[in-house]
Amino acid sequence: MTTVTVDDLRSLFARIAEAMTREKDRLCELDGVIGDADHGIAMELGFVAAAKAVSELDATADLTLVFNTAAKSFLNAVGASSGPLYATALMRAGASAKGKVSLNDDDMVEVFAAFAKGIQDRGKAEVGEKTMVDAWAPAATACRQAREQGQPLAGCLAAALEAGQKGAEATKDMIAAKGRSSRLGDRALGHMDPGAASAVVVISCFKDHFPSE
Repeated sequence: MTTVTVDDLRSLFARIAEAMTREKDRLCELDGVIGDADHGIAMELGFVAAAKAVSELDATADLTLVFNTAAKSFLNAVGASSGPLYATALMRAGASAKGKVSLNDDDMVEVFAAFAKGIQDRGKAEVGEKTMVDAWAPAATACRQAREQGQPLAGCLAAALEAGQKGAEATKDMIAAKGRSSRLGDRALGHMDPGAASAVVVISCFKDHFPSE
């Protein structure tokens, strides 16, 4: 059984920040086809700010405070649409962790699901509309289903990543219904949604951070 502490969360945010720095150019390239070509920059700015802010918290900090601090820092750093989406996700994750000094497998699955639901609720998007929800929603469903089948956290996050990757890949065949890319109509076909691609980066970091014991 996994025991997730403040230190684990700080390390997770650092991992995501490093991954966004690595993936920034690829995400900007994807966004250049159907958006402003700045999605990678926004995601790097947001998660680097979040990682820095949580790294400065005391190790005895409340887990909810960790997520809320990350949310505030992300929102302050990113004015683009992804700012409010990820800030809401992080705050929902924090609410899910409320009152807990550490998180076990069940808790982390619920945190992950709350994170995904926050993005969907704030963006008011459904699966099939060529947004990051196409990766996050199936990932959260797969994560929960794996837990219900008795999988440990590592197995749940592996299932989440597989579902998220499939969801992101599926956005290539979608016409966008939301955001700037919705103006492109058929011209967006054949291109992966950059938000779905960055969602896979985040989910991959969750999976890599909590490997099989």
